[in-house]
Amino acid sequence: MYNTRVRGVLIKGNKSYSDITHEVLRPMNDKTPMWWWVTAFLATGALFWGVWGFYNTITTGIGAWGLNNNVAWGWAIINFVWWIGIGHAGTAFSIFLLIVRQKWRTSINRAAEAMTIFAVMAAGLFPLIHMGRIWDGFFIFPYWNTRGPLWDNFNSPLFWDVVAISTYFMASFAFWYIGMIPDFATIRERTASKIKRKIYGVLSFGWIGNAKGWLRFETAAILLGGMAAPLVVSVHSIVSMDFSVSVIPGWHTTIFPPYFVVGAIFSGFGMVLTLMIILRKVYRFKDIVTDGHFDAVARILTFISLIMATAYLTELFMAWYSGNEYELFTFMQNRVTGDYTFAYWTMITCNAIIPQLFWFKKIRKNIPMVFIISIFINIGMWFERYVIVVTSLSKDFLPATWATYSPTITEIAIFVGTIGLFLLGVLMFFRFVPTIAISEVKSVLKETTTLKSFTDED
Repeated sequence: MYNTRVRGVLIKGNKSYSDITHEVLRPMNDKTPMWWWVTAFLATGALFWGVWGFYNTITTGIGAWGLNNNVAWGWAIINFVWWIGIGHAGTAFSIFLLIVRQKWRTSINRAAEAMTIFAVMAAGLFPLIHMGRIWDGFFIFPYWNTRGPLWDNFNSPLFWDVVAISTYFMASFAFWYIGMIPDFATIRERTASKIKRKIYGVLSFGWIGNAKGWLRFETAAILLGGMAAPLVVSVHSIVSMDFSVSVIPGWHTTIFPPYFVVGAIFSGFGMVLTLMIILRKVYRFKDIVTDGHFDAVARILTFISLIMATAYLTELFMAWYSGNEYELFTFMQNRVTGDYTFAYWTMITCNAIIPQLFWFKKIRKNIPMVFIISIFINIGMWFERYVIVVTSLSKDFLPATWATYSPTITEIAIFVGTIGLFLLGVLMFFRFVPTIAISEVKSVLKETTTLKSFTDED
């Protein structure tokens, strides 16, 4: 049982079930605020710039990017891995915490799951565009091999990525959508608009909320969570195989699968923190998304930051202990010092040092500081992917081929376009879908609202 004397109140204000429904649905019923339109306008502009970047790449070719003979992977793979990492937030947050029955997840899980869907959509664009011939993209999708072995390369990490990501997207979407069915039914019953009643009636699949329906709903959630939980580990492990199956210094290492998985959860939780602080501010959800929720996420980020720091130190130690001069050069003379010193130490500072401020309770209670630290985590995790991709490729075994890399305006446009796509998806989610799981918050409302002790004396 949830002891509020020990763990604090989750839902403030002694709200009734009706209060929860009204407060969560209020943003959907109110007039669309000006900040929404301004943000949507900027996100649309960014998306159109990204469309231009795609068009320029397809018509001109990959030569429109800043790639060269050595650095054959640039911003496309960096941003692909970064978006996939952010996409781990919803599944890791919702499923892992659901399985271990953490009740504080109920106010945040819906937004985290939505963020997963839009981040994976943004990530999925990069393998297609990086092929150079996007019209041949159907060759990498997992379907039966009827055209002979000349086409489908089952040994290709690119093929593994597509299989893993498509499976992850479908499982995450199913988990997200099924969780919204009771809330869609709530909107169906409360709306006065015939069109909305029809739309949400279709979306809710005729949900009536009887005992049998709730039993099957909760069973389905647990089963989907159990099946999707391994995907959190497998997807980013497979992404790490893109690197670790090679013999490039800095990549050919067994630490990459767990290193990538932990990094993905770290960046995902950082983005959840960023998104939920904004959501709580603009929609005045302070009673439902409390400081205690942010405190719990901050504690998790502190722990994961220590794991990341351990991984960084392990890489340096193994480079030294192995006696491999190529590994030692990559880490010590191309990352710790050398051309990419700024990127490397930005990664270390943002991921391993700054999150340690969360050890202090005053920092965890200071929401503006928590927001700033979450931004630093997002930046640091992007630089981590930059360091991994560029530093190992720019200086390989043959000094005669060494070359520096910098992105072109086309690559920047594509990345900004995916940010615009992500923001538009999040804005649509804010406007047309309950951003907090009404049914799940109600399920923990009475248990986590009032201060009480569970001893007979009290």
